[in-house]
Amino acid sequence: MTVLALCDHPALLDKSETHSLFSSDAIARARHIVNNIPGGTGAYSHSQGIRACREEIAAGIEARDGYSANANDLYLLDGATPGVHMIMQLLLGSEKDGILCPIPQYPLYSASIAVHGGTMVPYYLDEANGWALEVTELRRQLKLARAEGIKVRALVVINPGNPTGQVLSEENQKDIIRFCKDEHLLLLADEVYQENVFAENKKFFSFKKVSRSMGYGEKDLSLVSFHSISKGYCGECGKRGGYMEVTGLDNDAKEQLYKIASVNLCSNISGQILMSLVMNPPKSGEESYKSFQQERDSILASLGRRAKRFAEALNKLEGVSCNEAEGALHLFPRLHLPERALKAASAIDMPADTFYVRKLLDATGIVMVPGSGFGQAPGTWHIRSTVLPPEKKLPDIISRLSTFHQRFMDEFRK
Repeated sequence: MTVLALCDHPALLDKSETHSLFSSDAIARARHIVNNIPGGTGAYSHSQGIRACREEIAAGIEARDGYSANANDLYLLDGATPGVHMIMQLLLGSEKDGILCPIPQYPLYSASIAVHGGTMVPYYLDEANGWALEVTELRRQLKLARAEGIKVRALVVINPGNPTGQVLSEENQKDIIRFCKDEHLLLLADEVYQENVFAENKKFFSFKKVSRSMGYGEKDLSLVSFHSISKGYCGECGKRGGYMEVTGLDNDAKEQLYKIASVNLCSNISGQILMSLVMNPPKSGEESYKSFQQERDSILASLGRRAKRFAEALNKLEGVSCNEAEGALHLFPRLHLPERALKAASAIDMPADTFYVRKLLDATGIVMVPGSGFGQAPGTWHIRSTVLPPEKKLPDIISRLSTFHQRFMDEFRK
């Protein structure tokens, strides 16, 4: 944020007192950015984003993956969401065009598919196996869709998962990549939670890194990867910064995508700057490196503790089962509700999980989202919770939730 402040008020860069208030690397980074945006942060940029910011992000991708990245493949966005809409607009021409999408899923995808007139082809994650993504399920759903005359154009994968919190293994990712290559599907990789990995035996690998490690280049796999400043350790949701990296599309498709981007002129400049800073943060030897590392590590460690503690608390509740949160910022526990609760919800024409969270909100002020908003296997009920409440408040939240849940179960068990 110090770099952004200097970019917004570049006159500070020439004041002597600035050096006593800002680190030398923050000043240098801001000066580099300002020199590459002569119109300042209030002006339009190139439709794909400021070249200097795209180059910083490309360098960050190269450092993360160990493979080259091209600034020309990057589109800077107001968060990842506009990129999803752009790709759906590019892919979907009628209800006969389909997108394979996970269930449960972040509702952006089902909504975007509907807005652009396509068909969502659901594939179900395996809750009993830690929300695993099974390629056999992908093949089954693809076959069913094609039998109905649906031309499936892409596969959406959210890793780490939202709302489910699983982190895919590298071998699983390889299987998914082979599936997309064999079936000629565009792979849409939602990787906005890549910094949020809590399980000690899991590690984030980008789909681009894995595909390149398999020897696949742009001629072998079409891939669009999304990232954002809204998650991770940054969490600057309101600043609206993100990017998509587009590789493996033919020239005609690239031209159409650029036209779609041009209609929107450009994303906001502050978000572009912040995205470049997230992907290319302070380095060892720079003045702000130590404080950055300490703050980032503290935030991520705290989120990991909260995820573990909340999952443990949920699993102690009667009739609740919750998979470990391996990553992301959410838990998606299953509710095994009494028959009387199901009948009470049905009597007022309300999904049972909505019935539960409404009562929870009224009784405690705690907000959770019904699983029916994300999709779930028929006959099951879930709730989604974040792990974002401050650690010091978590014991009280767990206590209120536990008290409510026991009273709810006692009321409807009678």
